Amino acid sequence: MSHPSQAAFGAAPATTPPDLAEWDPQWSRIVTIPTFDGERSFHVLDTLPALRERGLEPTGTIVALHGNPTWSYLWRRLAQATVDAAGEPGTRTWRVIAPDQLEMGYSERVEHSNLPTPLGDDPTQRRIAQRVTDFDAVISELTAEVSATSGADHPLVTLGHDWGGVLSLTWAARNQDRVAAVMTLNTAVWHDDNENIPAALRAALTGPVLPYSTVRTDAFLRATLALSNSMPAEVANAYRSPYQTAAQRHGIGQFVADIPATSDHPSHDELQQLARDIATIETPALILWGPKDPVFQERYLRDLRKRLPQADIHRFERTSHLFAEDVDYASTILQWLAASLPVDGAQVAAAGGTADSARTVAGETGPDAATGANDDLPMIFDALDARHTDPSVASVDMSKDQAISWAQLSHVVDAIALSLQEKGLKRGDRVSLLVPPGNNLTAAAYAVLKAGGVVVVADAGLGAAGMTRAIKASDPQWIIGEVPGLTLARGAGWPGRRISVTPLNALTRRLLGVETSMTEMSRRWVKSHEKIDTPQLDDDAAVLFTSGSTGPAKGVRYTHRALGALATVLQRHFDVKPGTGLVAGFPPFALLGPGIGASSVTPNMSVTKPRTLTARALAEAVAAGSCTMVFASPAAYTNVAATADELTDEQRAACAGVEMALSAGAPVPLELMRKIKSVFPNASVHSPYGMTEGLLLADITAEGVAEAMEAASDHGVCVGRPIEGVRFAIAPILPDGSSSEELIELSSSGGSDVVSSDAVGVLGEFVVSADHIKSGYDRLWLTDVESKRDTAGGHTWHRTNDIGHVDAQGRIWVEGRTQHIVTTPYGPVAPGGVEAVVDTVPGVSRSAVVGVGPHGNQALVVVLERTDEMKPGLAGLDITAQIRETVLEKCDLDVAAVLVAKDFLTDIRHNSKINREQLREWAEDQLG
Repeated sequence: MSHPSQAAFGAAPATTPPDLAEWDPQWSRIVTIPTFDGERSFHVLDTLPALRERGLEPTGTIVALHGNPTWSYLWRRLAQATVDAAGEPGTRTWRVIAPDQLEMGYSERVEHSNLPTPLGDDPTQRRIAQRVTDFDAVISELTAEVSATSGADHPLVTLGHDWGGVLSLTWAARNQDRVAAVMTLNTAVWHDDNENIPAALRAALTGPVLPYSTVRTDAFLRATLALSNSMPAEVANAYRSPYQTAAQRHGIGQFVADIPATSDHPSHDELQQLARDIATIETPALILWGPKDPVFQERYLRDLRKRLPQADIHRFERTSHLFAEDVDYASTILQWLAASLPVDGAQVAAAGGTADSARTVAGETGPDAATGANDDLPMIFDALDARHTDPSVASVDMSKDQAISWAQLSHVVDAIALSLQEKGLKRGDRVSLLVPPGNNLTAAAYAVLKAGGVVVVADAGLGAAGMTRAIKASDPQWIIGEVPGLTLARGAGWPGRRISVTPLNALTRRLLGVETSMTEMSRRWVKSHEKIDTPQLDDDAAVLFTSGSTGPAKGVRYTHRALGALATVLQRHFDVKPGTGLVAGFPPFALLGPGIGASSVTPNMSVTKPRTLTARALAEAVAAGSCTMVFASPAAYTNVAATADELTDEQRAACAGVEMALSAGAPVPLELMRKIKSVFPNASVHSPYGMTEGLLLADITAEGVAEAMEAASDHGVCVGRPIEGVRFAIAPILPDGSSSEELIELSSSGGSDVVSSDAVGVLGEFVVSADHIKSGYDRLWLTDVESKRDTAGGHTWHRTNDIGHVDAQGRIWVEGRTQHIVTTPYGPVAPGGVEAVVDTVPGVSRSAVVGVGPHGNQALVVVLERTDEMKPGLAGLDITAQIRETVLEKCDLDVAAVLVAKDFLTDIRHNSKINREQLREWAEDQLG
């Protein structure tokens, strides 16, 4: 290949950008700085002039560095956010300095005689080390303009993305006396020589592809800009504006050529050294991540977590490399800085609340540990240990017709726990369990918990894509599974060492990467003097994923303290004693039987299809464990009631022995509760209210629901009163549909006897506090901080996103979720209350209430579940008229339209939670 002449890549001075979307010309500066190869001119985004024009001096500085092939335009929204917030009382005034790297953006172009190559010795081609010195020169020059920058009263913080992430972190590591905190978006600071670099980069580095994709054409630039979910054309044009010619794109090629993909690359040793340097950073750190990035994959985030164990992490799910264009990352950064570097110097409790390093390791108490908390709480495996010689039945798996005694289960758990530790499982290691509910899952879970591992549960109800997203987010070190789960793990590239449930043949074991099996580990002889190195109360115990019914499933962290508190609450509230038998047809409770000392039976059903549970299968499970308690989802009970006529006399007798029937996971209509009562005639039928973040918060019986519906004019789903030890508060819904920052507690004493009159009838978001609520969201710093931002009464609160009201008797009525509020011209409307009224209309099976139209002026639309008598589209005139009249009479609201959905979308886990967002989109399409 012939090389172009020098004129093809001529020198050019730095310039300022033209008129661009979202760009303030006042931010642009040209600075000339001495560098290692002479004076160079840089275009720099600098908000100092804008601040001084307003008479403000900065009290903190953010130095931000872009990557390849972007430029300082990447940071424009952060610049605008800091300028907009400048001068607010009690906050810092942040200056943003963001240089365009040399030969990038609008900075100077250097003369070159050759196209960039990975192993070339062109002295004009900049490498990692030179770019760090460039950054140092620019920052040193500009920070000198403001006195005391880097001092205690004026913190200096670094921020980077892509190449700018590794370069800014390197500079911070080598200037720790000047840096107060570090932040980065997607980047990589180290690459294992034994692994291939990501396919997208391999392609760009291949032979002639490099110069032609990066310099001769703008293919690399366009491919990168496509890694945004929602980039407008004018923004894409702004990114492309400094790269119109091959000469202007030479820097793009240089960056790609400087990727040290092999050990003989000129920058290889520098990358190894800077990775070691970055691991010495001790300041607060924030990592913001787009998980769908095809280049900066999960392995690079995993490495960053190890090097910066103190880092707070927030994953913007469903985003990719350029998520800065898709989400409001700037407000997240400012919120984190306010928490980590407050004006008064006192670190806000929210900061660091989700960092991996905040976990308690080897007995050290991290910030999640409760101050003055109850240290007498049980470990979740204590009840199992207490019955290690008990020959009675502990667990029955009806799908395998297999029963195991307490003594057997205790031995199996201990043997597997010791084997895991011998194989290298360390305290805090995460273990994904791809095992259906039953004896195997119980043994695996309790073995992992006892060995100090963290159980990761993302049930099959999430689907393959949802499970993949969840498992990669939790990043387990181990996977225990049956063949279908291990096959999915292999095909989807999930991380973790593999252990099968049962022994596999040599070929299957090799194909799935399996090391051993639970069966093999359970055969280990446990000597009487052997002690398992068990965890402590404030160590992490589990990451449980939500159902994903209102967005990507979130990982919810529980410590052993929280699980111990949950076990205590369950035992106390439901009066669980040794000998109590529990049929666990509801996945979250399938694991809790041994923890609360109950013999548990898993019925023969599909976990992902609750409606597959039949009355006969449930009755057989009751009989197998002589159970007095039954727990199943509303969808499961619906089919149980529908198939109850198939019960034999013997099965009916077994059901008559049940003393308590519980249903949760979605609203439980009174009619269904009465049907449950007909199957279990001697049982008290309960509908406990809770969520993944707090599994038991309130409770009500069928009689309580009937009383509430007869005595009150309230609408929604009545879930009863708070159980002992749980505080409820209301955050009133404001006219724009958002939740107030002010809380109204239902009772000042935390009980349910005396209800505050200020709380009665107020539509609001429910906010709860209890010892057994979540310890935090996993690697979702922003979500976690926002959920526990309330401090009323000095308690730790959780914002549930559930909305509703409380009546004068202290009963809680749930009316939907915050994201489903309909903002009408006459005020916010909760969908659940209206749906409860619509569902009383003859001919209606289920309904969803959605808002169609612009925010604040939405029309109320009712979407019906299709029945045999209905056709998709506009509902019939008669039923439409009945619904309009009923809603107007009961709720004083006008219904604009009634539609019949072709598919009434619900979540997979419960088959009950209505996907109102998708139904809203469908309704908008139908109504034009």
